[in-house]
Amino acid sequence: MMTSERTTLYRDKQNAKLMGVCSGIADYTGVNAMWVRLGFIGLIMTGILSPIVLPLYFLAGILLNKKPEHLYVDKDEQKYWQRVRQSPTRTAREIRSQFRDIDRRLADVETYYVTSNPRLSAEIDRLR
Repeated sequence: MMTSERTTLYRDKQNAKLMGVCSGIADYTGVNAMWVRLGFIGLIMTGILSPIVLPLYFLAGILLNKKPEHLYVDKDEQKYWQRVRQSPTRTAREIRSQFRDIDRRLADVETYYVTSNPRLSAEIDRLR
């Protein structure tokens, strides 16, 4: 279940131009804030959705919580959580794959160490 504070949409006042809604959407999705802002401006300029978009923007600016200052430890953690929000299943699959790889490498180290250390190998055989 994704109810972590890192999976919530926030206003990003640290990178804001106006209310921080576009930069919050950019942080949430992992899309560059410039592209989100250009898309927003494009929606307004077309005039088709401007009666809906502007009120929604200001409503989001009022209702969304401000992004906590220390939400992520570093950029890698920020990118990780953006991937989780985009595709939790794929991210979980990638993590399982990384753990399988670590487990395989540890088994290789263990095999190497046991076979190259006859005293340890004899001790393990004695315990069986």
